[in-house]
Amino acid sequence: MMLAFASPSCCSVHTSSTCHTLLRELEQIWKDIGETEADKDRMLSELERECLEVYQRKVEEAANTKACLHQSVATKEAEVATLMAVLGELNINSLIQPEKKSASLKEQLALVTPLIDDLRVMKDERVKQFADVKTQIDKITSEISGYSSIINAVSSLNREDHDLSLRNLSEYKSHLRTLQKEKSERIQKVVDCVNEVHTLCSVLGMDFGRTVSDVHPSLHATSLGQSTNISVSALESLEQAIFKLKTERKVRYQKLKDVAGSLFELWTLMDTTRVEKSKLSRITSVLRLSEAEVTEPGALSLEVIQQISTEVERLTKLKASRMKELVIKRRAELEDICYKNHIDPDPSTSTDKSSAMIDSGLVDPCELLANIEAQINKAKDEALSRKDIMDRIDWWLFACEEENWLEDYNQDYRRYSGGRGAHIHLKRAEQARIKVTKIPVMVNTLINKTLAWEDEKQKLFLYDGVRLVSILEDYKVVRQQKEESKKRARDQKKLQDMLLAEKESVYGSKPSPRRSSRFRKSNGYHGNGHGSVTPRNSMSCATPELLTPRSNSTRHNGYFKEMTRLSTVPLNFVAMAKEDTVSFSSISCSDAESPPQD
Repeated sequence: MMLAFASPSCCSVHTSSTCHTLLRELEQIWKDIGETEADKDRMLSELERECLEVYQRKVEEAANTKACLHQSVATKEAEVATLMAVLGELNINSLIQPEKKSASLKEQLALVTPLIDDLRVMKDERVKQFADVKTQIDKITSEISGYSSIINAVSSLNREDHDLSLRNLSEYKSHLRTLQKEKSERIQKVVDCVNEVHTLCSVLGMDFGRTVSDVHPSLHATSLGQSTNISVSALESLEQAIFKLKTERKVRYQKLKDVAGSLFELWTLMDTTRVEKSKLSRITSVLRLSEAEVTEPGALSLEVIQQISTEVERLTKLKASRMKELVIKRRAELEDICYKNHIDPDPSTSTDKSSAMIDSGLVDPCELLANIEAQINKAKDEALSRKDIMDRIDWWLFACEEENWLEDYNQDYRRYSGGRGAHIHLKRAEQARIKVTKIPVMVNTLINKTLAWEDEKQKLFLYDGVRLVSILEDYKVVRQQKEESKKRARDQKKLQDMLLAEKESVYGSKPSPRRSSRFRKSNGYHGNGHGSVTPRNSMSCATPELLTPRSNSTRHNGYFKEMTRLSTVPLNFVAMAKEDTVSFSSISCSDAESPPQD
């Protein structure tokens, strides 16, 4: 047994020899002492037992060490698996599994430990990346939501079981890009809204800083560490502020338009000079633009509106003192329009009556002036509708003048002399004969036109208060009587010539006293020193009153007044017979001065 104990298979040769040497030395000592065999066996048994206890203790320690190493390797491998799962990396166990089967525990531990260090470093970097992205996401989210509280992203990641894989990081980054895009769009909206608020405040003359500060202080002056509020509530507040400013702009623009309208009316009434108008030209030029096009700073400020209102008040007070003068002036314009178009003005607003009413205070001058303005507009409209007929009247009267001139010219015994300007008078006489032949057609056409006008307007066409149709009918009667008188005169002349011829055949030829006296008689037709001829003031086709010019554009109202006295036909438009309409055939003429024909 001692040999078996002294030579264990696990001991080296050196250890064995040492143990045998010590055992022999122990036996020698026991022999010298004189120990009995029983004592020797007992002491050897104790020595063997103590050795076994030492071996057993060492084995247990080695087993514990092995278990610890095995546990460490397992823990490391579990940590590797956890880190790889968190990081989303591929399974590296498949790479180290062949080496693990042939390696000891310490080698396995030495193999796993660097991998864990690398994974931990990778995890720290990945956590930092996630923290940066999460911080930006939280910041943008808080800006969009309007809340400024930001949670620590690292602590938030540590408290949660996070997926630190690249796929999850990519999703976070994608979400971050989406938020950044939304933030950019919102910032652009906020900038656009703030710019619009600035423009509106500038046009309205309002404090821009105070206006946007009422929405959110960050919109005006962003302090260090304070970001611009881009929340939905901030955008809604900006839109509400813009709506209020636009409403205010609309109100002020309409107010400015109303006040400026009154100003323009007063300028027209007061005949304001261009120099005085130019003082407010910058303000009034705004009205040439639409409401949305007004961008000039202060164009719609309260000061501008007050400035125009003050000017309107000043002119209103001045107008009250000059209203009587304006009424008389506008009445004179009305009378001038009526005078030129041979229309009787409304007697209710005559100069005397208007002055009396204003002085007595029975009527408001503004109302009286508005009434006269309405009468002016009515007179202008009627003058426009009468223009065609008035032009034809001028042609007719001019033809009558030419007829009178032609009669005087025919009675001038010197018309065929070769004197100065004779060819001019001859040419005028030829043109006058053409015009005279058209007078009946002119009159008939004028009557038809006048009747058509009366049918259309349902009222009589009055010329200086007399119905034109009656004047023309009377003219036709007078003209017919004149033609008959001329015919009788020609017949009587023929009879006298026949008697004279008979006397000459009986008693012989002698000078005709009628012709001699005609040569000696002054005919009232003489030159004016420039080769032209001045007609006599004799009635040929029309009366002297007809040939008296009334103005540069209208003339010969005396004849119409005389015809009113001679006419016995009642001016009843409703009872007017259709037989009064004279039909006529148009005549062709190449003369360039012919009157307008239908």
